[in-house]
Amino acid sequence: QVQLVESGGGLVQAGGSLRLSCAASGSIFSINAMGWYRQAPGKQRELVAGITSGGRINYADSVKARFTISRDNAKNTVYLQMNSLKPEDTGVYYCNTNARVTSWGPRYDYWGQGTQVTVSS
Repeated sequence: QVQLVESGGGLVQAGGSLRLSCAASGSIFSINAMGWYRQAPGKQRELVAGITSGGRINYADSVKARFTISRDNAKNTVYLQMNSLKPEDTGVYYCNTNARVTSWGPRYDYWGQGTQVTVSS
């Protein structure tokens, strides 16, 4: 099994910054993509940013030029630096990873418990 532990959420004023971290642990054979999703009240969960093991990155249009995703493969950790935060960035942010626990098994998606980000106007 793979566990994801997120940290770094909180309350910040518009224009401020936060840095989220997510560490994967457990019986991990390999990790492919890691990413961050968010879910605002009354809305569907959406992709914020993702990064592959090879470093290919994609962002939601709404966060481009404000958020930066990075990862430390040696630590199985992904980060999300969020700058110039807006009230519409408010939501629960979930870490996601696509990983194998054995060399012969399939990849599965794993999710963190979520961390609240609230941006006040």
